[in-house]
Amino acid sequence: MKYQIVLFALFFGLKVSGQSLDYKSNRIAVSFDGNSEPDTAYKWPTGDPDDWGAAAASLAIIAKLGLQDKLVHCSYNNFIDAPAGPDEENQLKISLEGGAERWGFDKSTMFDVTTQLEAARNNLAIEISKSTKDNPLYLLYAGLTEFLYQAIELVVKDGNISCLEHVYLVSHSKFNENEKRRPHHRNYNDLVELTDNLMKYKKIQDQNLKENPNKLWNSLEDFSVWYWMRDHNDPNIRWMYTRIQAHSGNHADISDCGLFYYLLVGDDNGSPEKFKQFIGDGITID
Repeated sequence: MKYQIVLFALFFGLKVSGQSLDYKSNRIAVSFDGNSEPDTAYKWPTGDPDDWGAAAASLAIIAKLGLQDKLVHCSYNNFIDAPAGPDEENQLKISLEGGAERWGFDKSTMFDVTTQLEAARNNLAIEISKSTKDNPLYLLYAGLTEFLYQAIELVVKDGNISCLEHVYLVSHSKFNENEKRRPHHRNYNDLVELTDNLMKYKKIQDQNLKENPNKLWNSLEDFSVWYWMRDHNDPNIRWMYTRIQAHSGNHADISDCGLFYYLLVGDDNGSPEKFKQFIGDGITID
């Protein structure tokens, strides 16, 4: 796998070290939203389908670099207080467990928050509490804040607040940071107050640029920029394209995977063409 990474750097000029955050094959945690059950108590009843495809693409980025064992926590459907379970077409479960099977991830690190809230919260709190200078955690902010707040609150209550100095929180979305699905929920400002601003926070540019399908990770109704996935020789890359197609609004939006591309490749200005070069001939698992 290390040989693959060197080849990427030579042929495509990619910065595989995540240098802007000093990422060096450290632990990664992520929390996606994406619930599929209607939430009639919220102003927008539907969930957020962009994560359905983004989750698969995110796992592909990790797997291409051989870093599967670094994903220590992956929670999804994290709209707290939404209905207690997605419908039978649990799209994020399909994407994440499908990616895990194809690319060798540990499914025990993956939690559906609508049905496994306590286990998900405890797992993230445990991983955060392990954080030290030599063992930092990179936490990717791919959903609303309330779930993160509840997990980090456990860490603080257990007297482990000092470990937060070694947690990197990476975001690209002011919506995820600021929105509250219920009036009593907390947002990023509340998280800062809870943690005494100890976490190292990095805000990259929004990974959506809807007016230009050839830049960043959201091309709206234009799927043609992703046809290279559809036509790929690797069946698992073709499967990734079907996960983009699953978007309930018929949008080719995988914007949250830009967090992983930034962290692991060092580039917050990704594109369909850059992703095509990055994936290359496909993903080979040893």
